[in-house]
Amino acid sequence: MAVDASEAAAPLLDVDAVDGVVDYKHRPVTRSKSGGWRSAVFIIGVEMAERFAYYGISSNLISYLTGPLGQSTATAAEIINAWSGVASLLPLLGAFVADSFLGRYRMIIIASALYIVGLLLLTLSAVLPSFSSSDCQSATSVSHCSPPHLQVVFFFFSLYLVAFAQGGHKPCVQAFGADQFDTQDPQECKAKSSFFNWWYFGMCFGTCLSLWILNYIQDNLSWGFGFGIPCMIMAFALIIFLLGTTTYRFSIKSDEQSAFARIGRVFVRAARNWRTAPSAMSIEEESRGILPHQGSDQFMFLNKALLAPDGSKEDGKVCSINEIEEAKAVLRLFPIWFTCLAYAIVFAQSSTLFTKQGVTVDRSLGPGFSIPAASLQTLISLSIVIFLPIYDRIFVPIARAITRKPSGITMLQRIGFGMFLSVISMVIAALVERMRLETALEYGLIDNPKATVPMSFWWLAPQYILFGVADVFTMVGLQEFFYDQMPSELKSVGLSLYLSIFGVGSFLSSFLISVVESTTGGDGQDSWFADNLNRAHLDYFYWLLAGLSAVAMVAYLYFAKSYIYNRGNTI
Repeated sequence: MAVDASEAAAPLLDVDAVDGVVDYKHRPVTRSKSGGWRSAVFIIGVEMAERFAYYGISSNLISYLTGPLGQSTATAAEIINAWSGVASLLPLLGAFVADSFLGRYRMIIIASALYIVGLLLLTLSAVLPSFSSSDCQSATSVSHCSPPHLQVVFFFFSLYLVAFAQGGHKPCVQAFGADQFDTQDPQECKAKSSFFNWWYFGMCFGTCLSLWILNYIQDNLSWGFGFGIPCMIMAFALIIFLLGTTTYRFSIKSDEQSAFARIGRVFVRAARNWRTAPSAMSIEEESRGILPHQGSDQFMFLNKALLAPDGSKEDGKVCSINEIEEAKAVLRLFPIWFTCLAYAIVFAQSSTLFTKQGVTVDRSLGPGFSIPAASLQTLISLSIVIFLPIYDRIFVPIARAITRKPSGITMLQRIGFGMFLSVISMVIAALVERMRLETALEYGLIDNPKATVPMSFWWLAPQYILFGVADVFTMVGLQEFFYDQMPSELKSVGLSLYLSIFGVGSFLSSFLISVVESTTGGDGQDSWFADNLNRAHLDYFYWLLAGLSAVAMVAYLYFAKSYIYNRGNTI
């Protein structure tokens, strides 16, 4: 919730007062009674519940699509990647509406309500009589079925309503949580860096519970019950969020022009003056007393926004050097954004192709109990839950003592190391899949896709675990980086840009699968994604992704080395 500066009461003279924020009644706040971990625990709790609900839908969606909805493996993977892409891109819209109009607090409440409605409709779509009486009830069935068209439309409407709701929920909750820490206070500044670590810890803990509990319910009891529990959890999450209202800090909305408008105006003015000669720019900068060190040497073409298109210098016709530097700070993020797309493509495989791999192997954990294939994703969450405290409490203090940086290593170093681990993960995944195919051949199971390949699911564990450790570095690093490096009024947009990496990455994954499917499956041959995975070649696809990731990592290192941190921040 943002309020006008005129609505805020006069600042307290108490040294405990926090500048630039008010409480829910627009009154000045004190450090000892608001914000910090006092508020953050409510918000982390909300994120845990939201991730429990989201992964209760997304993690096992490929089983639902290839089971009750009767889709092929390749089609189901494409559908999930497209839906994930939309869910990860919509936060750009949600963040824009929140930062420009509603404020983060109100957006979270509205998005949560939509989330609950979407999950309720999704539950109804799964329990309609036509599905319950269908021969497609089993998620492990390989026979294709055709449920009623209207019911399929209802299902996808509900599914995309969940994606739409997440678009408003996801960027605002995390940004609102980070807003509870005052960067001007040394202790709270250090705590904010830890907040991003523990935020991800809580998120993965909620995901872990979802993967163990809901996937088992969906595979063995009821899809309707498996979708209904997330609906109840989201309703509980909204109550938790509202309970913390009295402790929250709300940013005071500036009377200045919107940051969107300021940055947009810089690009428009620079585009209109694209023919301006460098000599004219130098004369203009000198006449306005702008010193060389006042602006960065990157993206010098934006400096043309200093001139009005018609050569006039009327107020409002030209941009200030501060506005231009603000635009440059945003533009500097895009090389990092672009080179992280390969990481997002790799990330998309954990809930699709990895799960289909898991269906074929021995997942027993004792007599009469078999782990649901989608629950193998728990290994990612468990590795994060185990490694994040080690990173935050052991690695960071040691690195901090060596580098003298508050977060131990820079955000870009953290992201880069995670990208390296993702390359290693795909190499291991390719080698393990090759072993699985050889085992199926050895036991004569090539044309028996229903049979369990005599190979323990623990062989898949390393690729999942490395995914988790890579996330501790790259995912958390990207969250902090895109929040920290955006102008103060666009923090939600910064986090939505981080999410859009995985949205675009999901679309690229879907496109890549489609291209590979059509290229390798011609002339009656089995494609790399054949429904009979014993005749498919997921290992080839994993090698392709490993190569793309390695190339992207090299490009990332080039741009990261030359990146100039905003506001001199190098944490």
